[in-house]
Amino acid sequence: MRLAAVDVGTNSTRLLVADVDGDRILDQLDREMVITRLGRGVDRTRRFEPASLRRTLEVLGDYAERCRRLGVEATRVVATSATRDATNREEFLGGVRERFGVDAEVLSGDQEAATSYLGAIHDLEGEERTLVIDIGGGSTEFIIGNHDPEAMLSIDIGCVRLFERHLASDPPAPGEVAALRADVREHLGKVFGVLDPSTARMVIGVAGTVTTITALTLGLELYDPQRIHHAAISAAGIHDTAERLVAMTIAERAALPVMAKGREDVIAAGGLVMDEICATFGFDRMIASESDILDGVLLGLSRRIAGPS
Repeated sequence: MRLAAVDVGTNSTRLLVADVDGDRILDQLDREMVITRLGRGVDRTRRFEPASLRRTLEVLGDYAERCRRLGVEATRVVATSATRDATNREEFLGGVRERFGVDAEVLSGDQEAATSYLGAIHDLEGEERTLVIDIGGGSTEFIIGNHDPEAMLSIDIGCVRLFERHLASDPPAPGEVAALRADVREHLGKVFGVLDPSTARMVIGVAGTVTTITALTLGLELYDPQRIHHAAISAAGIHDTAERLVAMTIAERAALPVMAKGREDVIAAGGLVMDEICATFGFDRMIASESDILDGVLLGLSRRIAGPS
């Protein structure tokens, strides 16, 4: 069956169209990411800015047209952290309904975590105990389990939220970086009350922060999803990349060949989050995955259509 998944995050708006058979993604026909920054300012105002909302709905209109052109049989649209926080979300939800003819699902933190886990592990072999970490624009999710998620937590330390809170200077001042790191460490303390990261045999990071930091740490000249997917990068490499990014201006980061347009301002904050996660939990490496919540949204739709097994 030809299905479409749309993930509207705090920083990016993404589309996946694929032929799916049960829990198997057979053939990807379209996969697209546009940084629309729907969550700009939401941490401070708890409202979507008109320009961000308009830009996001324009991209969604293009995605809806692509789905029609590709003969998509069913579509699922989800929204995450920024939409959970925004008091004027109904304008966004109405725009989704108008373009796709379906209601967007505003995922709770736990639903977002479970969906990320499904996407990240669906193409892994075996059932090693795995911790999946999804570093988004508004929040970061931690999910641990053996094939199926056993415990999960969503905390508000996304790269957009932290950039807007702390990194006012360009490049960031040392005091701003220290304040961001302290903020992250305080939030990471909540993880121990829900799950034990040390029990994981494998640590997988997903989403644009992780894949971009991986590309930079690997020294790629171009963003290459095939080389990034399931690449392992050391904690030392993550630390060096984060430190290099905070020393650069936004313009210098934008000039990096692997940098997606629109990610250059928040990527330093994301790198610092990765660095603090590795330091706090004693991880010596992290494995990057190009499969993430978007794949989980698609597989969840397939399961919903199939019904109870």
